[in-house]
Amino acid sequence: MKNILFALILLFLNLFSFSQETQPLKKQTSYWNIGLQINSYRLPPPSSDKKTEYLDLDNDGDPDVLKTFTIRDIPVQWIDDDDDMKSGDWEGDNDNDCLMIDWNKDGKYSSATDLMIDWNDTNGDKKADMQVFIDIPEGRSGGHYMWVIDTDKDNIFNNIDWEQLKLRCWLHDGNSDFYEDYHGKSLFLKAHCSPDRINDPRLNWENPFLFYDPDNDGLTEMAIRLLDIPERKESETGSLQLFSGKITWASMAFDLDNDNNPGNEFDFDMTIGFAGEKGFDYLDQVHRFNNMRGLPEADQFFADPKWRQISELIYPGHETAWNLIFERGKWDQAQLVYDEDDDCARWERVEFYEQRNPFKIGKRNEGIDNNPQADASGDRGEWDADNSGNGQLYISRFDGRIHLYGAEKGTWRIDQNAWSFQGMGGLYDGYGPERLQKQPPLFATIQYADTDNNGFFDQIEYDLDGDTIFEQAVSLHSLGIDDRCEIINTASMDYSDFIKLKKSVAEDIWKNALGAVELAKKEGINESWYSLLMHPKSVRQKYHHGYWLQFYLFNDLINLYTRKECTDCVEKIRKAYYSGDWQGYRSCQKMDINK
Repeated sequence: MKNILFALILLFLNLFSFSQETQPLKKQTSYWNIGLQINSYRLPPPSSDKKTEYLDLDNDGDPDVLKTFTIRDIPVQWIDDDDDMKSGDWEGDNDNDCLMIDWNKDGKYSSATDLMIDWNDTNGDKKADMQVFIDIPEGRSGGHYMWVIDTDKDNIFNNIDWEQLKLRCWLHDGNSDFYEDYHGKSLFLKAHCSPDRINDPRLNWENPFLFYDPDNDGLTEMAIRLLDIPERKESETGSLQLFSGKITWASMAFDLDNDNNPGNEFDFDMTIGFAGEKGFDYLDQVHRFNNMRGLPEADQFFADPKWRQISELIYPGHETAWNLIFERGKWDQAQLVYDEDDDCARWERVEFYEQRNPFKIGKRNEGIDNNPQADASGDRGEWDADNSGNGQLYISRFDGRIHLYGAEKGTWRIDQNAWSFQGMGGLYDGYGPERLQKQPPLFATIQYADTDNNGFFDQIEYDLDGDTIFEQAVSLHSLGIDDRCEIINTASMDYSDFIKLKKSVAEDIWKNALGAVELAKKEGINESWYSLLMHPKSVRQKYHHGYWLQFYLFNDLINLYTRKECTDCVEKIRKAYYSGDWQGYRSCQKMDINK
């Protein structure tokens, strides 16, 4: 009986399998990746029941325009700028064609809400070397005009969400693996408006944003952002942006210890910035590109075809930007920000703190982190309001760190444990509208000042309990310490010099920390309480742990000498700490440590 039952079951399964295999394949009319909760990497092709129309504009017997549809039956047309389109094609190519998307379905392809994406192959290898993304705003302002130049030949350009049909520059994997082409040696030019509202489509607002990859690992170790801030003028059609051909704002961001890697793609540590009404003229920085001019017969499809008619873009390039900033730039002010809590994973820079209230916190709340893109807590900002220091640097004796020469003021909002972790920042592309990080209810603050106006900080104030009152102020002059230090000429440096500088700073801080440990031992302090800080495993940890180890031991020594009522020892150890000279200090002979 069991054998019969088994045979019947086996027969049934075989018949079921046969019926499944012989089912006719159901015709699929629409593209498979529509409405799914996964990434959309390509323009959804037309449904198979949609007809394709071809136009031969130059009467050479082959199509020059392909008109069809994409997702949600939105009309699209491809312009064949490289003359390789064939009848029967259902889409153009993305090496040298132009895609126009009629979002509002009015039949015009370059009116309000419409999109245009144009690829250009400059060297004839059938791979795009540059791409422009344009979307036309519905109102009087907004939109995009954004060129990406593929200088590292990875064929990665703007990150377009083909499901939503919009530019999404902040989408990323993990901590900071952005899908937009911010990685390696790359560049883009961008304005938040459409090209019909620009006086010269060869110019731009972020003009350019340069990414550098000096170690050729495919990641970005340095970035320069230059702004041609336009004059805005209202017209009947909308808000116009009139570019001057002058860069009036510049920033330079550095990964000083080159500790970025897959999984930690962006790890900038410091940004230096300049601003000035005169800035520098860049109209001689002309970049000409082959095949940039689009098919002339297709100009009829564009409400304003000027951007299709150019053969050049004007912007400072990777090789010239640095020297233009320092040699040609006429700047009114300079600033520096340092990511002391090492939690910045932003793609463009460590965002600047502003010289505002040191105790107010929150985006647009008039505090030092007023800029929404700034770290709520953990960074150190310094401001040279008259650019007297020309963006040069120095290593201070009082903390062994990099400071901005000429800065009148500085503020460090401490986030010792990176509890308020900034990461990529939030705000955009569905990650906001708020910052991703938690805002600390209380925070310690250290403030710096150059009271004698010689370019070096000589006063340090501390609010360590977070009550917004500086409970302690230290004057280097009162301690008999010369605040002047060797000036570092930033203009003459390259990225390798910044790497060497950070390593030297970290090693010196750690060396001083070991000196503090030895002194503390001699004075009878049990240094093992700070074992967690005594085993650094990286350049950054030597820098970070070394600073804090010295800070704790110094204050323990102050506490010890105060308990023993040794005023002379207190003054001597203060001078040793703020001059960075632990070796020059001798154990206090006046104090009986057994008392």
